[in-house]
This record gives sequence, C-alpha cells and structure tokens, in this order.
Amino acid sequence: MLSEPSAAIVRATLPAVGAAIDEITAVFYRNMFAARPELLRDLFNRGNQADGSQSRALAGAVAGFASMLVAEPDRRPDQLLARIAHKHASLGIAPEQYPIVQRHLLAAVAEVLGDAVTPEVAAAWDEVYWLMAGALIALEARLYAEAGVEGCDVWRPWKVVGRVEETPEVATFMLRPADRSPAAPFLPGQYVSVRVELPDGARQIRQYSLSCAPNGTDRWISVKRVDGAGGAPAGEVSNRLHAQLREGDVIEISPPFGDTVLVEEDAPLLLASAGIGATPMISMLAHLAATGSARPVTVVHADHGPGSHAFRAELRQLVAKLPEATAHVWYENPDAPWPADRHGYADLSELDVPAGTRAYLCGPVPFMRSVRTDLLAKGVPAARIHYETFGPDSWLP
Repeated sequence: MLSEPSAAIVRATLPAVGAAIDEITAVFYRNMFAARPELLRDLFNRGNQADGSQSRALAGAVAGFASMLVAEPDRRPDQLLARIAHKHASLGIAPEQYPIVQRHLLAAVAEVLGDAVTPEVAAAWDEVYWLMAGALIALEARLYAEAGVEGCDVWRPWKVVGRVEETPEVATFMLRPADRSPAAPFLPGQYVSVRVELPDGARQIRQYSLSCAPNGTDRWISVKRVDGAGGAPAGEVSNRLHAQLREGDVIEISPPFGDTVLVEEDAPLLLASAGIGATPMISMLAHLAATGSARPVTVVHADHGPGSHAFRAELRQLVAKLPEATAHVWYENPDAPWPADRHGYADLSELDVPAGTRAYLCGPVPFMRSVRTDLLAKGVPAARIHYETFGPDSWLP
C-alpha cells in the first residue's frame, strides 16, 4: 500500500510522468546500457530495444502500476505483476538487479522532468518503484522454488531429438534433457526461454510457447523465422535457430513459465489465434484430446494462406478427436479446399459463443484487440478473456 503523502504526490504528478514516460524510458535504457552494456548484450532483447517496443512495455507497466496504486490503494494489481514475474523468472532475473534499474530509472525521471522532481516527488516515485519491485521479487522467488531452480540459475542443457519444418518459415524443435534427468512439468499455454550465443559473443534470450501436450519429458518449441521484412529488425535468435540447430545439437532452455494457461473446467472454450499465435493453442488442443475432454471448444484461426498456416493438419486432426469441437479458419489468400467458406480477416460476428465461455487469444495485437472487442460484445466477461503476446506486453488489460 502506498503511503498517504506519497499517494497524493503520485496522483498529482502522474499526468506529467505519464505524458513524458516514453522519453523517460528512452533515457533510462540509454543510460543504463551505457553503464552496464552486458545487460543489453546478454539479457535484454536487442531487437525490441531497436524498435522501441521494450520501452513502450516498461512505460505501460510503470504507469499502469502507479495508476492502480492511487485508484485502488487497498488492492494490489496481481494480474499485471504475475505476467511480469513469469517473464522475469524465465530470464533468470535476480533481486540484486532491481537496484540497478531503480537508480537509472529515477535518474531518468529527474533528467526529463527537471526541477519538477523535488526530493518529495523523487521519494514518492521511489516508493512506487520499491512496492512494485518488492512484490515482483517475492513472486519470482516463489516461481523459482516451484520450478526447482537454485537461486536464479534457470538454464539447463537440452538436446534436439527431432526437427520438423512446419512451413517455410516455422520449424518445430523437439527437445529432451541432455542429462536425461526428469523435466519440470508444464501447463498448456506456457513458454520456455531459449538462450543462444550469437556470432558477436552475445547470449540473447527469447521466449517460445510450448507446442506439445504436457505429457512425458520431451518439450517442443515452434519457432517462426523473423526475416526483417517491412523495415523491422530481423530476428537474431530465430534466424540462427533455423540456420544452425539440427538433431543432436544442445541448447540452453529455462523451465516453463507463463500465467496464460488452460483452466481445467467444464465451461465452453474458445481458442483464437493468428499466425504463429497458434503455438499455445495447439498445445491446449493436444492436451484436451489426450485427456478425452468433452468440453465444447471453438477454434478460431487467421492466417495468410494454407502454406503459412503452421499445424494446419494437426488442427484438423485434433478437432476431429474432440466430440464438441469446431474449427473456423480464415485465410487472406485461400488456395485450398479447406476451409472454403472463410476468406479475408477473422470475423466472430456470426459465431455462436455460448454463455460461460472462457477465451484464450494469441497473435498480433490488432487481431487480439478485434477478437476481444467481438467477445465483449457477445457478453463474454473481460475476466474470462485471456491473452498471450510474443514480445513485450504493451497491451495491458
């Protein structure tokens, strides 16, 4: 809980901080990486730094947390904190890294806002930061303990035991512990981090959703190669995995993390994905099929065309195994007999969404925002609509 004097100061200064938050975070990252270049080299995603998406995500998290503190002082924003904690745990973030962020973040606030940052203002925002950091440190410690991790060392060698080319741009890597020891269980919808050494010596980390059912020791990750089309940075890790990772190779991955997981219940289920967002959905479907679920399941997927639709055959097979499941697929450029009736962008307006439906979304933010809008209009409560993003989460609920 934020102290009353600090709450008053934060409430009064939040508009100014919010208006300048993009500049503040840009200054923060610039100064922190100048002082600690190893953080950019071995921890932060260099592609996200280059396109500014990481800055926008941090801005949203800090501003969102502060807004919640002053709007509802007796309630901790657990959903926001849980999502960040899972991502941090998958990176192996340690408690001693939080003071580094605090020092550079508050210095950036002072640099951008100048004389408006009095000692009292600085102290109030320092309190906000440590309330958030303290909660995250505690949550991350619990996640490490649940994963059986000593300290914050999440990395473990896994051997590639198979590789499948799903599409020209998506490859599935089948992994098994290199030392053949038991693997931590996971829930449908979770992801792992992969740490890869690049030619310049940097060890970059990326998260990939698990694309298999959670049974047995093996883990599958399905990686889309990011080619850098349209001026976006090419994917350093995805391109290296596609070019070099073969059966018999060993890579480092983390235990499974992620808070967007399939809830075990009898309620109707809607799984909506676009492009490579199908990865967590195919894991959920595989789990439902493996456990003989009788839940009503509606699958919605959008893609450019059949040739780019990863798991196209698996989707048909898994839906066929579920007695109450239907699939609705939209292609912008359809050239195959299945599906033949849905062209263009996904449109849920004509779909029947039963009362009590729980929905999971994964894909580009515009797609998820559109689907979420349709679901809300059909009466699905916001609390029953869950989403997973690839990359920094700038779309906070």
